[in-house]
Amino acid sequence: MPEPAWEVGDAFLHDDQAVATAVSQCFEEIYRRQFHDEWLVNHDLPIEVRAFRRMEGWCVFLLLTPWMMSRLFIAERDPGIAIPPDWSAEQRAHAPYEVIGPALSFTLLGNAQQAHLNHTPMLGHYLVQPLVQSMERFAGADDVFAAWNDVIRTRNRVMEEQKRECGWQKEVSRREFFARLVRGKPAT
Repeated sequence: MPEPAWEVGDAFLHDDQAVATAVSQCFEEIYRRQFHDEWLVNHDLPIEVRAFRRMEGWCVFLLLTPWMMSRLFIAERDPGIAIPPDWSAEQRAHAPYEVIGPALSFTLLGNAQQAHLNHTPMLGHYLVQPLVQSMERFAGADDVFAAWNDVIRTRNRVMEEQKRECGWQKEVSRREFFARLVRGKPAT
């Protein structure tokens, strides 16, 4: 049996705004189908794409939803990443949405990355790096992004203090991130 192929949603990939619009529409539909009655999500938060850029064959951006803020990677072409057999486009087409799929490794800008595979018929396969999953404390989108900017500032300060070299993302440890959130309400 052949290995499943990466499905690329290429109908909109050459126009940045079309990608952002398709992602927003896709996640609005997911919200309506699966999360609109959930009490564990923050219904005051919008679905929003920010910090969109293209690099090494990927559309990379931050995605805010009422249930999570994440970094998404949508491939412009087959990235050559092996897909688990139960995550083929055919098998995922009618499967329920999973917030976090199987973990995969890939390289971007020469640095090893880890993200979780996901798929929707509208977007094809894509990768998700969850950044914030506890959304209840935020009053709006700007609060979430301000909190994430605090994380980045803290990470940069710690790295500078330690004079350590770090790759493209320079991800802050979960401990540092959660310590900052536990201390108080995110900056507004």
